[in-house]
Amino acid sequence: MLSKEEVLKRFGRNVKEAREEIGLTQDDFAPKIKIHRTYLGRIERGESNPPIWTIYKIAMALKKKPSELLDLKND
Repeated sequence: MLSKEEVLKRFGRNVKEAREEIGLTQDDFAPKIKIHRTYLGRIERGESNPPIWTIYKIAMALKKKPSELLDLKND
């Protein structure tokens, strides 16, 4: 079983990779999901545990399923 910290880090990594794949900076992406850029940065670094609604908004804006961002493989 993964620790809470590892789950958050892997989720954050998945968000960052998906955001970068579509060529958006944190400054471009955060307003699209109506969160502050620094909060997005904390999510991507695994320092924040976003609520399910925020996970859903992130996934929809990235054109991903929430389950794709929650894929916690250590690739």
